[in-house]
Amino acid sequence: MDTEPALFSILRQGQVLVASVHTALDDSQLLRLQRDLVGRVGTDRARGIIIDVAALDVLDSFGSKTLRDIAEIARLRGALTVIVGIQPDVAQAMVELGIGTGAVATALDLEEGMAHLAAALGPAWTP
Repeated sequence: MDTEPALFSILRQGQVLVASVHTALDDSQLLRLQRDLVGRVGTDRARGIIIDVAALDVLDSFGSKTLRDIAEIARLRGALTVIVGIQPDVAQAMVELGIGTGAVATALDLEEGMAHLAAALGPAWTP
């Protein structure tokens, strides 16, 4: 039996996939998150993705690039992505180091991320 805590979870809420990162991920774990999440876009017919990084106290350049890659791959598959929960210290460090999220939308929390997707996807969107 696997007793290790989950590093991340992906839940479906209507047409949205909510990926919550529970702890710091190494590069191979970030790539697994990417593979799993992008795969679920097609199988769950998702129109939106929210990636919750509130549990992270650091986000390096590889992590930031991986999040941008997830968003771009998802966009090419028909889903919009919003990153939520970036902690103030993490945001400040990212700015100081010149690491950003590119064109990927960000929001304060899950509620604001859902509101952003609702506005972006329009009346055809169902939560």
